[in-house]
Amino acid sequence: MSNSVQSLKDKASEDVKSASARLVEISHQIHSEPELGFQEYKACALLTEILSEYGYSLALAPGGIETAFVASIGSGPLVMSICAEYDGLPEIGHACGHNIIAAAAVGAAKALAATVDNIGITLKILGTPGEEGGGGKIEMMDRGLFDGIHASMMVHPAPVEADRMDCIAGKQLDIHYSGKEAHAAGFPQAGINSQDAMTIAQVAIGLLRQQLHPSEMIHGIVTKGGDAPNVIPADTRGRWMIRADTLAQLKLLEPKVRACFAAGALATGAKLEIEEASKTYSEFISDEMLASLWVKNAQQLGRVFSSETRGRLKASTDMANVSLKIPSIHPMLGIDSLPAVNHQAEFAAACVTPIADRAVLDGAIAMAHTIIDAATDATVRKHLLEPANKVLN
Repeated sequence: MSNSVQSLKDKASEDVKSASARLVEISHQIHSEPELGFQEYKACALLTEILSEYGYSLALAPGGIETAFVASIGSGPLVMSICAEYDGLPEIGHACGHNIIAAAAVGAAKALAATVDNIGITLKILGTPGEEGGGGKIEMMDRGLFDGIHASMMVHPAPVEADRMDCIAGKQLDIHYSGKEAHAAGFPQAGINSQDAMTIAQVAIGLLRQQLHPSEMIHGIVTKGGDAPNVIPADTRGRWMIRADTLAQLKLLEPKVRACFAAGALATGAKLEIEEASKTYSEFISDEMLASLWVKNAQQLGRVFSSETRGRLKASTDMANVSLKIPSIHPMLGIDSLPAVNHQAEFAAACVTPIADRAVLDGAIAMAHTIIDAATDATVRKHLLEPANKVLN
């Protein structure tokens, strides 16, 4: 590594450390006021205000997405982006640690603000709402907000350290059975029980699971099952998620699941409606050059990786769809939370501990260092600028 590159990385580290108290405050503030997908008005306002202070030009509500933003700085030909997520989950808030993601993105933005012109890049910080099932990044891609970007990255907290999350394809379906009310004791024969239709579908799905490929998954919840125990339920609803290794495999699984719901309607006489709850999430293709740079930089900060973590972090994310379009990475920052894992209330509590606060700072520095390396290494830079690396899904 040349002295000039090292000095840029040293400067980036110092800029993050000088802002450390504020970055931790951002993380804790977003954590304390969790907002659901596409309703993250407070988080969006907080992040854009600070990025403006750091010299970034702002596009607010781009593409008509109210809680999205694009913050830009620099004018170099290599366009790099960092994605910030900041939506929470119903009831359990930031149990996936998006507060850490957002604060680390702002930290990297601070670290690189004075460096972009020296390394010939344009840097975009993308505020991407609605990751938890809303497909915010896919909506942003559909509106052209990722066009012209050569590479993208983000960090995500997890119980253990990993250079990637083993993302699988996923689709959410909203299920609605319509039946007919009747007095449950006096005139049950006059009713059509929509709740029974859902029960039959759940039994069918349970039986289908024994024929599924090990990587295929089906899970869901019933969000409404009637209104009173003495009334035959006429309105039963649920949301279900199906997952598979790839979009191609998911395409084969979906008709089988839909057939299970159709069976419930056929058996009871209820009317079935199925709607897609959001855009379909794809599998993730990690860019190995960027991933290698990330690991090197994270290790230099004292973060420890283990091959045993591979395959333990399966989930679905809309960042995966970005990875099919442009070179991307999605490393996981271990916050030593075990036995608590993502999407548990205990994990939410772990996302504002001193270890989590360190993850904010390490994530910011490692992303900044990785971008500096990518921009200054001739081989990596050429790789990112090569149009053949963009594979549209």
